[in-house]
Amino acid sequence: MEIFWFLPTHGDSRYLGTELGVRPVTYSYLRQIAQAADNLGFKGVLVPSGRACEDPWVIAAALINQTKQLKFLVALRPSFTSPTVSARMASTLDRVSGGRLLINVVAGGDPAEQQADGSFLSHDQRYAEAGEFLNIWKRVLAGEVLDFDGEYIKVKGASLPSGSQQQPHPPLFLGGSSQAAIQLSAEHIDVYLSWGEPPAAVAAKIEQVRAAATKLGRKVKFGIRLHVIVRETSAAAWAAADELIAHVTDETIAAAQAAVAGFESVGQQKMTELHGGKRDHLVVAPNLWAGVGLVRGGAGTALVGNPQEVAERIKEYAALGIDYFIFSGYPHLEESYRVAELLFPLLPVELDSQLDTGIKTNLTGPFGAAQPRTASQGK
Repeated sequence: MEIFWFLPTHGDSRYLGTELGVRPVTYSYLRQIAQAADNLGFKGVLVPSGRACEDPWVIAAALINQTKQLKFLVALRPSFTSPTVSARMASTLDRVSGGRLLINVVAGGDPAEQQADGSFLSHDQRYAEAGEFLNIWKRVLAGEVLDFDGEYIKVKGASLPSGSQQQPHPPLFLGGSSQAAIQLSAEHIDVYLSWGEPPAAVAAKIEQVRAAATKLGRKVKFGIRLHVIVRETSAAAWAAADELIAHVTDETIAAAQAAVAGFESVGQQKMTELHGGKRDHLVVAPNLWAGVGLVRGGAGTALVGNPQEVAERIKEYAALGIDYFIFSGYPHLEESYRVAELLFPLLPVELDSQLDTGIKTNLTGPFGAAQPRTASQGK
């Protein structure tokens, strides 16, 4: 089981839908989160993409060597760079980091954002373009010299002097629920990502992707993107979920739902359908809460409960075939500690971290926590 965390390059907060408790994006804060994730034993962090985010490649390059073992899952948007330039960037970052780069292919789900950055292709055209992009990207990283004359991309004499440390290339991730996304995943992707839908829906999606990949003689691994709200007791966890949206107004919900209504992303449509923009039906499966999706796009569900409950839900997804769990929580620094301390001992994860070293801390007297005196000490 590979458990990842999230770098909030669009900003962080203690609450959703309000400026109260907002934490701006700074290099220092993102470094704290990345180093905490590294020390706690998370295997990687997702570095997102979007016009509200800092550039993922710049952030990854700035932080990856501030950590020791953490992998960086960096968003790549095929519409906005050439495949050979992108392959050179990936080769360089993978080698200088010692093979810790992962690639998250983002074909785009918001037409307004795509057009603002200069792409006017339709949804399915973007996936067709991404297919040509990945064909070239993978081949030059594997050492080929090639000419390619596609519908969307043309290169002549494309090559790369040196490949990546990870062979044949850094692993490719992709999330998408449309048929175009599933087909692209079957052809090119190493790890298919789903947002946190109820287990039955995730199982159906896994079977679709697996069947499509099998027809092409390929195997694909699977991952899921979820928020987590875990506390020592179930009551405390659900209270924390309520507190997260305590300042959300009906007007804020309406504005957020209007903003995502124009997305072409089938996955976003499925996230929205879970709650329908209403507060009265947010528990959509055992311990699966859709409150985050009321006011933000993308991953809109959270696992909520005590450690045993949340661990059981995670294991249910793992039983479906999920290998990668990309978690997040507000605020991301504090919640990384909660997830690691409360959940890691209950899950099949390999820890090479401070949590698993057996090093004792100095929480004893006279200035730390007082220890009870033994009978001999009391005499």
